Amino acid sequence: MPQQRGGQRVPAAKRETGTHLYIDYTLIFVILFLLAFGLVVLYSASYYEASMDSATGYDPAFYLKKQATWMAAGTAAMLLVAVIPYEKYRRLWFPAYLISLGLVVACLFFDPVNGARRWVKIAGFSLQPAEIVKIVTILMMADMIARFGTAVRSARVWLFMLSFPTVASLLIFGITRNLSSALIVAAIAMGMFFVARQDYLKFILFGAGGVLAATGGVYAVIRMGMQEGANFRFRRIVAWLDPEKYAKSVGYQTVQALYAIGSGGLFGKGLGKSMQKLGYIPEVQNDMIFSIVCEELGIFGAAAIILMFVLLCWRLMAAAANAKDAYGAFLAVGVFCHIAVQVLLNIAVVTNTIPNTGVTLPFISYGGSALIFTMAEMGMVLNVASRVRTADR
Repeated sequence: MPQQRGGQRVPAAKRETGTHLYIDYTLIFVILFLLAFGLVVLYSASYYEASMDSATGYDPAFYLKKQATWMAAGTAAMLLVAVIPYEKYRRLWFPAYLISLGLVVACLFFDPVNGARRWVKIAGFSLQPAEIVKIVTILMMADMIARFGTAVRSARVWLFMLSFPTVASLLIFGITRNLSSALIVAAIAMGMFFVARQDYLKFILFGAGGVLAATGGVYAVIRMGMQEGANFRFRRIVAWLDPEKYAKSVGYQTVQALYAIGSGGLFGKGLGKSMQKLGYIPEVQNDMIFSIVCEELGIFGAAAIILMFVLLCWRLMAAAANAKDAYGAFLAVGVFCHIAVQVLLNIAVVTNTIPNTGVTLPFISYGGSALIFTMAEMGMVLNVASRVRTADR
């Protein structure tokens, strides 16, 4: 029989009998699968380059060993975050926000890596502050959305809340010149707003305006052409439209990645049998690793990995839908936005759907900061999922 709660009738199937420990085994399986697959693909993609580089000591397993170490650290971070009640994170976001911005500014005082100032060194570990800003943005937006409630529909509140991720995005772009991370931070905030406000027409109009502005910018760059001394982002846009024309310069990496994808066919050449990883694709273990997946495992393997990411996103939204409070729900929503946007951007770049922006593929690409903080985000979602209230049957 239905029960009464706050003057409303609640179906028996929805009655809450208390919070019980719940473990989302599907989510854990997907995370472990992506981690294991990432190690296999990373070793396959990187062993040749590592064996030819004096900086790695000519060790074919150099990148594999480093990634495995970071994976262990990430797993520890995930477990730690998963067991601390997530309500305690609400008091952390503002000092964490200030610290993360301070670390972004600190990039100015460290030597550039591959021409970019995106890292700081702490106790011998290279840390990318933009990765911290992403997780802090999730914590920050989840807390403010939960506190303001329906007031997020107010233009004044909306602008106030957006000011925080906007400052972070502008600082990341202005100091590190990392446009992709700046866009991801903005996308996380806007995605969480999209779910919170529910006035979708405004977002559709805003998105349409953004597409028109981007189209106008691309058209202006096309009119300028590949001028000498042009901004490297302008050069990337021109090369994106006709990569083969600039295959010996700015379009080289894209063309080689497309060769890898095209030669893989339906089922690929076989694991470890890629040709493009043999010195043709620069830094193949980073942004372009998905092209090696396509070459060695074919469309079938690439589709399988995309399906695993879809399954991951489904479990993230399931955790949000069943969270016991708004704060927990929006933590999961924020992680969903981060993973979904970054996966889409990476695959779009590798397939030349959008200009090259230098986005890594979560769990798969080589990188310590990204892996550790992504695992910490998974810990947050497992934390939220474990606190779901079970219904009386």
